Amino acid sequence: MAERVGFIGLGIMGRGMANNLLNAGFKVRVWNRTASRMDALVEAGAEAGSSPADVAANSDIIITCVSDTPDVERVILGEDGVIQGAKAGALVVDCSTISPQVTKEIAAKLKEKGVHMLDAPISGGSEGAAKGTLSIMVGGDEEQFQRALPALQAMGKTITHIGPNGSGQTVKLVNQVLVVGNCLAMCEALLFAQAGGVDLQKTFEAISQGAAGSWMFTNRGPQIMKRDWRPGFTVALQQKDLRLVLDAADEMGVPLAGTSLIFNLYRTLEAQGLQEEGNHALIKALEHLAGFEVGTKQPV
Repeated sequence: MAERVGFIGLGIMGRGMANNLLNAGFKVRVWNRTASRMDALVEAGAEAGSSPADVAANSDIIITCVSDTPDVERVILGEDGVIQGAKAGALVVDCSTISPQVTKEIAAKLKEKGVHMLDAPISGGSEGAAKGTLSIMVGGDEEQFQRALPALQAMGKTITHIGPNGSGQTVKLVNQVLVVGNCLAMCEALLFAQAGGVDLQKTFEAISQGAAGSWMFTNRGPQIMKRDWRPGFTVALQQKDLRLVLDAADEMGVPLAGTSLIFNLYRTLEAQGLQEEGNHALIKALEHLAGFEVGTKQPV
């Protein structure tokens, strides 16, 4: 008999992931702090949970996908959290991006109740969540990883068991260092192309499939050229992840000069109230320095 799946957190990533679980034939019980976000999934066949504890009480595998470390602590360890409803032997799979150290602490508290945990942060943007093509980096016990694999395969394409609890989160932070580095390179390249007066679309076509190509450039370059700031991943969430990176780097004594620079460029966007725009809006910080915009007919 297939295991029942609970899904907590139906934001920009979670709703696509939960929908793919339904499409794969899983029985899914959902909960979201803003209850209206459950409606479309309930119409598609999901059951509505009344709390994280209720979802856990009616599920064998409980997946969480919320914004930040305190949110994960709240939905898992809070007074109406997963830990209050989960039965011994249940498995919690946290797909949020949070502190590796806190992940280990949550896993230890769940273990005291006989509940297993995997940290399984995701990458691939809202497109990957909707299409079921996410990259998923998993930390935790090998046996529990194998148990979760059918559900993870419904949501992702590249699924890698990294090692013990916390290691999935560490690799996700590695991922985010590369994401923002690629984003800055893309933004500087487009700014340079704009100043050089070349056709931006032809520039994109000429280089996107070569050695300079990247997921970021392929998926977000066209948005920049169209001045389309709809988020696959918001500035606010990107900054949350970069704070986790820089905190962990500080603990380990690792110099991340480029990542720190990008964090501070994003901070200028936050100061302008642009935190809900896509992370490719990083180019606006550079445009402010340059005095012209990409995608306009000529530098102003």
